Amino acid sequence: MLALEKVLTNNATIYRREARLMGNKFEISVVGNDPIWAVERINNAISEINRVEKLLSTFSEDSEVNTINRNAGIKPVKVSAEIFRLIDRSLQISELTYGAFDITYYATDKTVEQHDASVLTYTKISYKDVVLDAKATTVFLKEKAMRIGFAANSKGYAADRAKYIMQLEGVSHGVINAGGDLLTWGLQPDMEPWTVATADPRQEAQPFADLEISNMAIATSVNTEKYITINDKKSRAGKAANGFTVSGIKSVSIISPTAEFADAMATPVMTIGVNAGIYLINQLNQIGCVIIDDRNRVYPSKGITIA
Repeated sequence: MLALEKVLTNNATIYRREARLMGNKFEISVVGNDPIWAVERINNAISEINRVEKLLSTFSEDSEVNTINRNAGIKPVKVSAEIFRLIDRSLQISELTYGAFDITYYATDKTVEQHDASVLTYTKISYKDVVLDAKATTVFLKEKAMRIGFAANSKGYAADRAKYIMQLEGVSHGVINAGGDLLTWGLQPDMEPWTVATADPRQEAQPFADLEISNMAIATSVNTEKYITINDKKSRAGKAANGFTVSGIKSVSIISPTAEFADAMATPVMTIGVNAGIYLINQLNQIGCVIIDDRNRVYPSKGITIA
C-alpha cells in the first residue's frame, strides 16, 4: 500500500497519497477525520482512474477505442454512452478551437499499409471526418487511415471521474493533482478557499499562486521549445501536425469547472496566440485563463485578478 501523508491545518486533517497513474504522478488529497475512511476513498478514486485508463486505451485489443480505429473507413461501431459522450464533447472542443484541438490523427502503421497503401495519400483528415449517430450511439471514422486517441483530455477526464466517485462517497473537500493539473472541490480544512498554492505548494512561485480555484480545475501547458508540434503527446494533445512558431507565449493556464475541458484547452490556446486566446476564453462562460509570455508578462482573461 502506498504511504498516506497526513497534514494538519488549524486542527483539521488533509490525507494525501501519491500514485503513478496513466503515465503521470497523481496526488489525491481528501479532508476528513478518519484515516481508514480516507484510505478507502482514495483507493476507490485510484480504481476509477485505472478504469478510465483501460477504457481509453489504444493498446488493449478489445477496447472500444481500438474497435473504432480498426473499423475506420469500413463501418460505424456501436459504443457505450460514456465513450460516445466523450467523443461528442471532444468534437465540440474541436469546433470551438477551429481544429487546434483534435482527437483524430493519421495512422502510418503497417496494418494500414498492408490493407490499402493508397489510403496513406490522404493527409487532410480531421475531426470533421468523425460521424456520430446519437440515436444508434455509433461512431464512424470516414477514412481508413484515421485513428482517434485521447492523449489530450484523458488525464482530465479521469480526474473528473475520480472526483465524482469520491463525492458520491461523501468526500466534501479535496484536491486531485494530475501531473501538475489541479482539480479542487469544497474548502481547505480551515474553511478557506483552495488556491493554486494551497492545492499544490510546488506552484507557490507562480504569479497566480494566490488565485482561488475552489470547485474549479486549472490545467497548464508550457512552451518548452521555440517550435511546438501541435497536438502530440508531449504537448498534451492528440493529433500530430506541422510545427509552427509559438514563441512569445511561455505558458497557458486554463481555469474551468471540469478538468477534462481545462486539459483539452490549454495547448490550443497556446497555439493561437495571446490576443486570440484571451478573446476566445472571454467568450466562454465560467472559463478563465492566465497567459504568461516569454518576458514573464501576465495576461489574465476577464474576471481574473492577479495580485
